[in-house]
Amino acid sequence: MESRIRVTRKEREACFSIHWTALRKGDRWQIAASVPAVGGVYEIYWMDERKHLRLLTVGHARYGGLRSEIRRLIDPELTVDKATAAILEDREIWFRYAPIDSAQDMADIVWFFRKTYFPEDPGVPHSGRYDRIYVDETAPDKVRWVD
Repeated sequence: MESRIRVTRKEREACFSIHWTALRKGDRWQIAASVPAVGGVYEIYWMDERKHLRLLTVGHARYGGLRSEIRRLIDPELTVDKATAAILEDREIWFRYAPIDSAQDMADIVWFFRKTYFPEDPGVPHSGRYDRIYVDETAPDKVRWVD
């Protein structure tokens, strides 16, 4: 099944059905060869010493697409934060994504995830179109990350 995002709208509510790609190892050559240069949402993880995935970031890519954004975010030389650079340098990095064209839909999805994962400060606004946002996820592999 191909990765994608579908949205069902009803008045001021939206339900986004996300089908993620399989997790892929964060390697610049893998990204260049397989990630499309289209808009979408992504999650990037790092593997700890006990082989548990830890969420590094969740976000969206519009201009330049998923390929360039994911590639940029996994490059330790392009990271300003020293702790993040150390993780990128020393740990195995994994990512997954789902393409979507709408910038407003991307904003709503990323806001939902960040509000869920980081309720004290999601750090991004939603589009303001909906009073309630729901997300349903499917993926070819099970992702259980720890914080």
